[in-house]
Formats: sequence, structure tokens, C-alpha cells
Amino acid sequence: MKTFRFALALAMILIAVPAFAQNHQQRPASPRPPSHGPQPYHGTPRAPDQDHSRNFADKPGHPNAPHVDNRKTWVGHDTGHDDAHYHLDRPWEHGHFSGGFGPHHVWRLAGGGPSRFWFNGWYWNVAPYDVGYCGDWDWGSDNIIIYDDPDHDGWYLAYNERLGTYVHVMYLGS
Repeated sequence: MKTFRFALALAMILIAVPAFAQNHQQRPASPRPPSHGPQPYHGTPRAPDQDHSRNFADKPGHPNAPHVDNRKTWVGHDTGHDDAHYHLDRPWEHGHFSGGFGPHHVWRLAGGGPSRFWFNGWYWNVAPYDVGYCGDWDWGSDNIIIYDDPDHDGWYLAYNERLGTYVHVMYLGS
């Protein structure tokens, strides 16, 4: 009986180790999330790109998408308050999100895609201009953190913990 239990335990370990290793390879270590969202932009606004031609890879190995460097520099959040890509005639028309902001409130995506996704019973969509920056998000399991957007009324920033990138998102309610 001891031999059977030992063989069973060994078989379970041999099955579990490759599965764990495969999952580990698919999910590299996450960058540490920023401790707070971006500050309001006070510099000379960068002219917004019309055709997504901007290169966000500011350093070798950095993603070519809006991202956060060193937990504090929000690369790409520099077009200022008047960026027409994020103008809304009725900001917060679905209400304000009250589920919690910042790195102490991590949310696991539960389904959908850029046009409508959800977690914890709250629904969102990605700004049309930002859809091209979230093509590698896993809408069924990535962890995201929501931050206020100080420059664009009605928008929030969804930071993807796995990738270190972010997009503008609108809260659609619960």
C-alpha cells in the first residue's frame, strides 16, 4: 500500500511540474505597479498622433504602448487636457467608479474585449483611440489597476500589471 501511495504521489508531481512551468513561462514576472496615477500635465501639450505612429518604446526593451517607467513616469500621458481623442460631451454619464483606485485595488479581468469588458460586476470600455494598445491583454485573466485620469474628464486609466502598459477606459456602470 505504501508503494502505491508513493507511486501515486510521484505521478501527481510529475504531471504538475510541467504544467506549472508552462504557466510560469506564459506569465513573466509583473512589473511593480505605480503607487499613484499621473499628475495633471502642465507642460507644453504634445500634439496627438492621428495615425498611431508614435513610438512609446522610449528605452530598449520597453513596450511600444503607453506604459509606466520606474513606477512613476506615465510615458504617453502628455497630450494635455485638450486632447480631442479623449473629449466627451457628457463625462461620467454612467456615474463615477467607486470600487477603489491604486495598487491596493487589483482587479482580475473576467471577460469581454476592448469594446466592453468587466470585472467584479463593473463594466468598462477602452477609448477608441487606445484600442490598438491593448491587443495583447488577456481579457479573461489579466490583473488591472484603475487610476483617475487628471487630464481627461470622464476617463480613467487601466494599468495592466502583467504588461506594465495602460489605456484610457470609461466606466459603464454595474
